Amino acid sequence: MTRPLWLLAAGAGAGLALAIAGLVTAPETERVPDGAIASVNGALVRRADYERALEALAADRRDALDERDERHVLDRLVDEELLVQRAFELGLARQDRRVRAELITAVIEAVTSEAAQREPSTDEVAAFFAEHRALFAVPGRARVEQVFVRAADDGDAAALARARDATARLRAGESSAAVQERADPGVVGTLPAAALPAAKLRELLGPTAADALAALAPGGVTAPVRASGGYHVLRLVAREAPVAAELAEVEPAVRAEVQRRAVDAALRAYLDDLRRRAEIDVAGSAPP
Repeated sequence: MTRPLWLLAAGAGAGLALAIAGLVTAPETERVPDGAIASVNGALVRRADYERALEALAADRRDALDERDERHVLDRLVDEELLVQRAFELGLARQDRRVRAELITAVIEAVTSEAAQREPSTDEVAAFFAEHRALFAVPGRARVEQVFVRAADDGDAAALARARDATARLRAGESSAAVQERADPGVVGTLPAAALPAAKLRELLGPTAADALAALAPGGVTAPVRASGGYHVLRLVAREAPVAAELAEVEPAVRAEVQRRAVDAALRAYLDDLRRRAEIDVAGSAPP
């Protein structure tokens, strides 16, 4: 791609976000006031943006830039502004989902940039940790034994009968290895012998089986749980409680959460202000 086309394509892609973020601004009383390099249909192209574009072009060139290069960069910025204006005239900001997404992202970043860049103080981090200590506890773990019975389909009555028999045998105290051999020999279990956190068990077994496990006391056995390809029968051998962490162990995570909530709060406050100043009518058939 030639340099003029590359600059034009890059400018067109970034221009909409720059316009909405305020980098291309409304004119002042002078035709081209201080701080601007050009006026395009009344909208200003900032001199700072022009200088950044020159620096980017110079970094890609071995020779020094001349007046022709400088004019070329200015022409590309003018073309970019013309394309931005035309995009709004065509209604692309509302009709094109990709453009809408880029505009929304640009506004969110502009609104939340201050909160995102502000580092919370040590006292703020400590106070947040004291109030939300449970969020940063080391998750509890569970050691689980599994018997899996393969089923051809949901109507495989023989497989379901074997899974129910496996449940009864596990509840009677038989070993999971012996029950597996009787119910469906040759099946290799998916669970390691070590204790696993709840998130890992959910990943390995699926949400239905994980929820069934969560309801068990140690020693309990689930009824057959339908899964892809068959039935799980699970025995909860032991459960370890979550372990409270010290601030020094989790400070980076606490600091990141404080920042994330500050960004969320800044965006929520901005949206609430926009709603207060907007005229919004909702159809009667809309949810309450």
